Amino acid sequence: MSVAIADVNSDNKPDIVVANQGSNTVSVLLNAGSSTFNAPTNFTVGGNPFSVAVVDVNSDSKPDIVVANFGGGTVGVLLNTGSGTFTAETTYTVGTQPYSVAVVDVNNDNKSDIIVANYDSNTVGVLLNRGSGSFHAQTTYAVGSYPYSVAVIDVNSDNKPDIVVANDGDSTVSVLLNAGSGTFNAQTTYAVGSYPYSVAVVDVNSDNKPDIVVANAADNSVGVLLNTGSGTFYAQTTYAVGIGPQAVAVVDVNSDNKPDIVVASSGSNNVGVLLNTGSGAFNNQTTYAVSSNPRAVAVVDVNSDNEPDIVVVNYDPPYTVSVLLHC
Repeated sequence: MSVAIADVNSDNKPDIVVANQGSNTVSVLLNAGSSTFNAPTNFTVGGNPFSVAVVDVNSDSKPDIVVANFGGGTVGVLLNTGSGTFTAETTYTVGTQPYSVAVVDVNNDNKSDIIVANYDSNTVGVLLNRGSGSFHAQTTYAVGSYPYSVAVIDVNSDNKPDIVVANDGDSTVSVLLNAGSGTFNAQTTYAVGSYPYSVAVVDVNSDNKPDIVVANAADNSVGVLLNTGSGTFYAQTTYAVGIGPQAVAVVDVNSDNKPDIVVASSGSNNVGVLLNTGSGAFNNQTTYAVSSNPRAVAVVDVNSDNEPDIVVVNYDPPYTVSVLLHC
Protein backbone atom coordinates (compact mmCIF):
# COMPACT_ATOMS: atom_id res chain seq x y z
CA MET A 1 0.00 0.00 0.00
CA SER A 2 2.84 2.42 0.73
CA VAL A 3 6.57 2.83 0.19
CA ALA A 4 9.33 4.82 1.87
CA ILE A 5 13.00 5.02 0.93
CA ALA A 6 15.80 5.50 3.47
CA ASP A 7 19.23 4.13 4.28
CA VAL A 8 18.30 1.89 7.22
CA ASN A 9 21.61 0.02 7.64
CA SER A 10 24.10 2.91 7.35
CA ASP A 11 25.85 1.71 4.21
CA ASN A 12 25.12 4.90 2.25
CA LYS A 13 22.69 3.09 -0.06
CA PRO A 14 18.94 3.82 0.14
CA ASP A 15 16.74 0.87 1.05
CA ILE A 16 13.05 0.18 0.38
CA VAL A 17 10.40 -0.13 3.11
CA VAL A 18 6.89 -1.26 2.13
CA ALA A 19 3.62 -1.49 4.08
CA ASN A 20 1.80 -4.75 3.26
CA GLN A 21 -1.91 -4.39 3.99
CA GLY A 22 -2.91 -8.01 3.50
CA SER A 23 -0.19 -9.68 5.56
CA ASN A 24 0.06 -7.17 8.43
CA THR A 25 3.76 -6.66 7.87
CA VAL A 26 6.29 -4.14 6.71
CA SER A 27 8.97 -5.36 4.32
CA VAL A 28 12.54 -4.08 4.30
CA LEU A 29 14.48 -4.61 1.06
CA LEU A 30 18.13 -3.77 1.57
CA ASN A 31 20.00 -2.20 -1.31
CA ALA A 32 22.49 -4.73 -2.66
CA GLY A 33 24.21 -2.21 -4.91
CA SER A 34 24.24 -2.02 -8.71
CA SER A 35 20.56 -1.06 -8.71
CA THR A 36 19.41 -4.32 -7.13
CA PHE A 37 17.73 -5.12 -3.82
CA ASN A 38 17.82 -8.13 -1.52
CA ALA A 39 14.74 -10.22 -0.82
CA PRO A 40 12.43 -8.64 1.75
CA THR A 41 12.74 -9.12 5.48
CA ASN A 42 9.30 -8.83 7.05
CA PHE A 43 8.34 -7.35 10.41
CA THR A 44 4.89 -7.85 11.96
CA VAL A 45 2.75 -4.76 12.56
CA GLY A 46 -0.88 -4.04 13.45
CA GLY A 47 -3.96 -4.64 11.35
CA ASN A 48 -3.90 -3.57 7.69
CA PRO A 49 -0.91 -1.21 7.49
CA PHE A 50 -1.77 1.45 4.92
CA SER A 51 1.07 3.97 5.22
CA VAL A 52 4.73 3.95 6.24
CA ALA A 53 7.34 6.60 7.04
CA VAL A 54 11.01 6.05 7.89
CA VAL A 55 12.53 8.71 10.18
CA ASP A 56 14.85 8.70 13.22
CA VAL A 57 12.45 9.13 16.16
CA ASN A 58 14.79 8.37 19.08
CA SER A 59 17.82 10.51 18.13
CA ASP A 60 20.26 7.64 17.65
CA SER A 61 21.01 8.53 14.01
CA LYS A 62 19.29 5.36 12.76
CA PRO A 63 15.99 5.73 10.85
CA ASP A 64 13.02 4.01 12.45
CA ILE A 65 9.74 2.79 10.93
CA VAL A 66 6.38 4.41 11.68
CA VAL A 67 3.28 2.79 10.24
CA ALA A 68 -0.44 3.65 10.16
CA ASN A 69 -2.45 0.51 10.94
CA PHE A 70 -5.77 1.15 9.21
CA GLY A 71 -7.55 -1.89 10.61
CA GLY A 72 -6.14 -1.59 14.11
CA GLY A 73 -6.76 2.09 14.78
CA THR A 74 -3.13 2.55 15.79
CA VAL A 75 0.19 3.88 14.68
CA GLY A 76 3.13 1.57 15.23
CA VAL A 77 6.78 2.43 15.87
CA LEU A 78 9.58 -0.05 15.12
CA LEU A 79 12.96 1.15 16.36
CA ASN A 80 16.06 0.45 14.30
CA THR A 81 18.44 -1.87 16.12
CA GLY A 82 21.21 -1.47 13.54
CA SER A 83 22.11 -3.30 10.32
CA GLY A 84 18.59 -2.77 9.02
CA THR A 85 16.80 -4.79 11.69
CA PHE A 86 13.99 -3.47 13.87
CA THR A 87 12.42 -4.04 17.27
CA ALA A 88 8.89 -5.32 17.71
CA GLU A 89 6.23 -2.70 17.09
CA THR A 90 5.07 -0.37 19.87
CA THR A 91 1.55 0.87 19.13
CA TYR A 92 -0.31 4.06 20.00
CA THR A 93 -4.08 4.41 19.71
CA VAL A 94 -5.26 7.05 17.24
CA GLY A 95 -8.53 7.65 15.39
CA THR A 96 -10.66 5.24 13.40
CA GLN A 97 -9.00 3.86 10.28
CA PRO A 98 -5.70 5.79 10.18
CA TYR A 99 -4.81 6.01 6.52
CA SER A 100 -1.70 8.15 6.17
CA VAL A 101 1.23 9.09 8.40
CA ALA A 102 3.97 11.73 8.36
CA VAL A 103 6.82 12.16 10.87
CA VAL A 104 8.08 15.73 11.37
CA ASP A 105 9.21 17.87 14.34
CA VAL A 106 6.20 20.17 14.73
CA ASN A 107 7.08 21.82 18.07
CA ASN A 108 10.76 22.70 17.47
CA ASP A 109 12.20 20.47 20.20
CA ASN A 110 14.44 18.53 17.77
CA LYS A 111 12.36 15.37 18.20
CA SER A 112 10.28 13.96 15.37
CA ASP A 113 6.52 13.87 15.99
CA ILE A 114 3.82 11.74 14.34
CA ILE A 115 0.95 13.21 12.32
CA VAL A 116 -1.76 10.81 11.18
CA ALA A 117 -4.83 11.20 8.97
CA ASN A 118 -7.72 9.33 10.62
CA TYR A 119 -9.91 8.41 7.68
CA ASP A 120 -13.17 7.47 9.37
CA SER A 121 -12.83 10.01 12.21
CA ASN A 122 -12.44 13.02 9.88
CA THR A 123 -9.47 14.19 11.95
CA VAL A 124 -5.74 14.47 11.96
CA GLY A 125 -3.95 13.35 15.09
CA VAL A 126 -0.70 14.82 16.39
CA LEU A 127 1.42 12.63 18.69
CA LEU A 128 4.27 14.62 20.23
CA ASN A 129 7.56 12.83 20.84
CA ARG A 130 8.38 12.34 24.53
CA GLY A 131 12.01 11.49 23.74
CA SER A 132 13.69 8.10 23.27
CA GLY A 133 11.15 7.28 20.58
CA SER A 134 8.01 7.21 22.74
CA PHE A 135 5.00 9.42 22.13
CA HIS A 136 2.22 11.26 23.94
CA ALA A 137 -1.41 10.45 23.21
CA GLN A 138 -2.73 12.15 20.08
CA THR A 139 -4.34 15.58 19.98
CA THR A 140 -6.93 15.68 17.22
CA TYR A 141 -8.02 18.41 14.83
CA ALA A 142 -11.08 18.35 12.56
CA VAL A 143 -10.46 18.23 8.81
CA GLY A 144 -12.61 17.41 5.80
CA SER A 145 -14.47 14.23 4.99
CA TYR A 146 -12.40 11.03 4.87
CA PRO A 147 -8.83 12.38 5.05
CA TYR A 148 -6.70 10.16 2.85
CA SER A 149 -3.21 11.67 2.72
CA VAL A 150 -1.18 14.04 4.89
CA ALA A 151 1.92 16.18 4.35
CA VAL A 152 3.65 18.42 6.88
CA ILE A 153 5.68 21.48 5.81
CA ASP A 154 5.96 25.19 6.60
CA VAL A 155 3.59 26.87 4.12
CA ASN A 156 3.52 30.41 5.59
CA SER A 157 7.23 31.06 6.20
CA ASP A 158 7.06 31.30 9.99
CA ASN A 159 9.52 28.44 10.55
CA LYS A 160 6.78 26.20 11.97
CA PRO A 161 5.63 23.17 9.96
CA ASP A 162 1.96 23.15 8.99
CA ILE A 163 -0.38 20.29 8.11
CA VAL A 164 -1.89 19.72 4.65
CA VAL A 165 -4.49 16.98 4.18
CA ALA A 166 -6.23 15.59 1.09
CA ASN A 167 -9.87 14.81 1.92
CA ASP A 168 -11.24 12.03 -0.26
CA GLY A 169 -14.87 12.42 0.82
CA ASP A 170 -15.48 16.08 0.01
CA SER A 171 -12.86 16.74 -2.69
CA THR A 172 -10.88 19.29 -0.70
CA VAL A 173 -7.48 19.87 0.80
CA SER A 174 -7.25 21.21 4.35
CA VAL A 175 -4.47 23.49 5.57
CA LEU A 176 -3.91 23.72 9.33
CA LEU A 177 -1.39 26.38 10.28
CA ASN A 178 0.94 25.69 13.19
CA ALA A 179 0.05 27.92 16.15
CA GLY A 180 3.24 27.06 18.03
CA SER A 181 4.21 24.44 20.63
CA GLY A 182 2.84 21.71 18.39
CA THR A 183 -0.73 23.03 18.30
CA PHE A 184 -2.63 23.94 15.15
CA ASN A 185 -5.29 26.39 14.04
CA ALA A 186 -8.61 25.32 12.60
CA GLN A 187 -8.47 24.18 8.99
CA THR A 188 -8.86 26.29 5.87
CA THR A 189 -10.15 24.23 2.94
CA TYR A 190 -9.62 24.48 -0.81
CA ALA A 191 -11.61 22.70 -3.51
CA VAL A 192 -9.71 20.22 -5.67
CA GLY A 193 -10.72 17.39 -7.98
CA SER A 194 -12.81 14.34 -7.19
CA TYR A 195 -11.36 11.79 -4.78
CA PRO A 196 -8.01 13.39 -3.95
CA TYR A 197 -5.93 10.41 -2.88
CA SER A 198 -2.45 11.86 -2.44
CA VAL A 199 -0.88 15.22 -1.61
CA ALA A 200 2.65 16.62 -1.84
CA VAL A 201 3.75 20.12 -0.86
CA VAL A 202 6.76 21.54 -2.73
CA ASP A 203 7.76 24.93 -4.17
CA VAL A 204 7.10 24.38 -7.90
CA ASN A 205 7.43 27.97 -9.18
CA SER A 206 10.67 29.07 -7.46
CA ASP A 207 9.13 31.80 -5.29
CA ASN A 208 10.29 30.18 -2.02
CA LYS A 209 6.71 29.34 -1.04
CA PRO A 210 5.64 25.67 -1.04
CA ASP A 211 2.74 24.80 -3.30
CA ILE A 212 0.23 21.94 -3.12
CA VAL A 213 0.12 19.11 -5.67
CA VAL A 214 -2.73 16.62 -5.40
CA ALA A 215 -3.68 13.43 -7.26
CA ASN A 216 -7.39 13.55 -8.17
CA ALA A 217 -8.22 9.88 -8.64
CA ALA A 218 -11.73 10.12 -10.12
CA ASP A 219 -10.82 13.01 -12.43
CA ASN A 220 -7.68 11.36 -13.83
CA SER A 221 -5.74 14.52 -13.08
CA VAL A 222 -3.22 16.17 -10.84
CA GLY A 223 -4.03 19.58 -9.42
CA VAL A 224 -1.50 22.29 -8.61
CA LEU A 225 -2.46 24.99 -6.06
CA LEU A 226 0.10 27.78 -6.01
CA ASN A 227 0.88 29.47 -2.70
CA THR A 228 -0.23 33.12 -2.63
CA GLY A 229 1.80 33.84 0.50
CA SER A 230 0.93 33.64 4.21
CA GLY A 231 -0.16 30.05 3.72
CA THR A 232 -3.12 30.70 1.41
CA PHE A 233 -3.49 29.13 -2.02
CA TYR A 234 -4.91 29.86 -5.46
CA ALA A 235 -7.50 27.59 -7.06
CA GLN A 236 -6.01 24.47 -8.60
CA THR A 237 -4.76 24.14 -12.16
CA THR A 238 -5.25 20.59 -13.41
CA TYR A 239 -3.20 18.37 -15.72
CA ALA A 240 -4.45 15.15 -17.29
CA VAL A 241 -2.71 11.95 -16.23
CA GLY A 242 -3.51 8.24 -16.34
CA ILE A 243 -6.56 6.42 -15.03
CA GLY A 244 -7.05 6.59 -11.27
CA PRO A 245 -3.96 8.42 -10.04
CA GLN A 246 -3.25 7.10 -6.56
CA ALA A 247 0.03 8.70 -5.51
CA VAL A 248 2.13 11.71 -6.37
CA ALA A 249 5.73 12.78 -5.71
CA VAL A 250 7.32 16.09 -6.69
CA VAL A 251 11.07 15.99 -7.38
CA ASP A 252 13.45 17.52 -9.94
CA VAL A 253 14.06 14.57 -12.28
CA ASN A 254 15.87 16.36 -15.15
CA SER A 255 18.38 18.48 -13.21
CA ASP A 256 17.02 21.88 -14.26
CA ASN A 257 16.37 23.00 -10.67
CA LYS A 258 12.60 22.85 -11.21
CA PRO A 259 10.63 20.13 -9.40
CA ASP A 260 8.65 17.79 -11.63
CA ILE A 261 5.57 15.68 -10.93
CA VAL A 262 5.68 11.89 -10.81
CA VAL A 263 2.30 10.17 -10.50
CA ALA A 264 1.27 6.52 -10.15
CA SER A 265 -1.96 5.73 -12.03
CA SER A 266 -3.53 2.48 -10.84
CA GLY A 267 -5.94 2.00 -13.72
CA SER A 268 -3.30 2.56 -16.39
CA ASN A 269 -0.57 0.46 -14.76
CA ASN A 270 1.93 3.22 -15.32
CA VAL A 271 3.75 6.14 -13.82
CA GLY A 272 3.59 9.53 -15.50
CA VAL A 273 6.29 12.19 -15.42
CA LEU A 274 5.20 15.81 -15.96
CA LEU A 275 8.19 18.09 -16.46
CA ASN A 276 8.08 21.56 -14.96
CA THR A 277 8.18 24.27 -17.64
CA GLY A 278 8.79 27.06 -15.13
CA SER A 279 6.45 29.36 -13.20
CA GLY A 280 4.69 26.31 -11.81
CA ALA A 281 3.32 25.04 -15.13
CA PHE A 282 3.88 21.49 -16.39
CA ASN A 283 4.18 19.64 -19.71
CA ASN A 284 1.94 16.74 -20.65
CA GLN A 285 2.96 13.51 -18.98
CA THR A 286 5.36 10.94 -20.36
CA THR A 287 4.34 7.47 -19.18
CA TYR A 288 6.31 4.39 -18.15
CA ALA A 289 4.77 0.95 -17.69
CA VAL A 290 4.97 -0.75 -14.31
CA SER A 291 3.18 -3.78 -12.86
CA SER A 292 -0.44 -4.18 -11.84
CA ASN A 293 -2.31 -1.45 -9.90
CA PRO A 294 0.49 0.89 -8.78
CA ARG A 295 -0.54 2.52 -5.51
CA ALA A 296 2.49 4.37 -4.11
CA VAL A 297 5.55 6.11 -5.52
CA ALA A 298 8.85 7.47 -4.24
CA VAL A 299 11.69 9.17 -6.13
CA VAL A 300 15.29 8.86 -4.94
CA ASP A 301 18.72 7.98 -6.33
CA VAL A 302 19.02 4.25 -5.59
CA ASN A 303 22.18 3.47 -7.57
CA SER A 304 24.48 6.36 -6.62
CA ASP A 305 24.69 7.91 -10.08
CA ASN A 306 23.35 11.27 -8.89
CA GLU A 307 20.16 10.80 -10.91
CA PRO A 308 16.72 10.32 -9.30
CA ASP A 309 15.09 6.93 -9.81
CA ILE A 310 11.44 5.93 -9.35
CA VAL A 311 10.21 3.23 -6.97
CA VAL A 312 6.58 2.07 -7.23
CA VAL A 313 4.49 -0.31 -5.10
CA ASN A 314 2.17 -2.54 -7.17
CA TYR A 315 -0.94 -3.51 -5.18
CA ASP A 316 -2.20 -6.49 -7.19
CA PRO A 317 -0.55 -9.92 -7.65
CA PRO A 318 2.28 -10.78 -7.95
CA TYR A 319 2.76 -8.05 -5.26
CA THR A 320 5.93 -6.32 -6.40
CA VAL A 321 7.86 -3.11 -6.27
CA SER A 322 9.08 -1.65 -9.55
CA VAL A 323 12.35 0.25 -9.82
CA LEU A 324 12.75 2.55 -12.85
CA LEU A 325 16.32 3.77 -13.22
CA HIS A 326 17.00 7.22 -14.63
CA CYS A 327 18.69 7.00 -18.00
